[in-house]
Amino acid sequence: MIDLRPFATLGGAHHGWLDAKHHFSFANYYDPARTQWGNLRVWNDDTIAPHSGFPPHPHRDMEIITYVREGAITHQDNLGNSGRTEAGDVQVMSAGTGIAHAEYNREDVVTRIFQIWIQPTRTGEKPSWGARPFPKGDRAGQFVTLASGYAEDAEALPIRTDARVVAATLKAGESADYPLGRARRAYLVPATGAVEIDGVRVNARDGAAISDEEVIRVTALEDSELVLVDAA
Repeated sequence: MIDLRPFATLGGAHHGWLDAKHHFSFANYYDPARTQWGNLRVWNDDTIAPHSGFPPHPHRDMEIITYVREGAITHQDNLGNSGRTEAGDVQVMSAGTGIAHAEYNREDVVTRIFQIWIQPTRTGEKPSWGARPFPKGDRAGQFVTLASGYAEDAEALPIRTDARVVAATLKAGESADYPLGRARRAYLVPATGAVEIDGVRVNARDGAAISDEEVIRVTALEDSELVLVDAA
């Protein structure tokens, strides 16, 4: 089963420095049919103007994954962590018992990110932050795990929840399979390009909520960059 959510139907808000599109209910956007997908709670498609960003603000009990599509984002938090994450790379913040952070675009160009929030399975732990590069060449023609709550995914960034965040880059005509399992749910968004899943076309920045599928086969209609959350 695939529920297509075209980009044009997403909620959103324009704050001048920030143009945000929301796949799920967020801030002043509320759609009772789109509150979450399993333990996936937020998927925001954010365009951040140069030399602007999110000033310090708090979070707790949430796994926050930032996938940088263009430009770069610079992180700072009250634990003393700081770092710059650039296009194709990923950062993870486990808010845990509480953290205050800021995310800035210090570049001279626009930054575009997917910001993904997943509800944690484990709570009451100290907050943490981490980032690492994931070269697009390593995920050519296949899904690679970027963040995971499972010990067997040792190369991925750790998150404290029953979920995975994976990504792939496909050339037009290529296909890749992802073993989901019928008891789980997936949410897939092409960052670029267009793909087909079970006869359904999913264009760039559309969302596809997928359930009751043992294996997801994704076929690229154009050169495509994909991000998928495997959720409980």
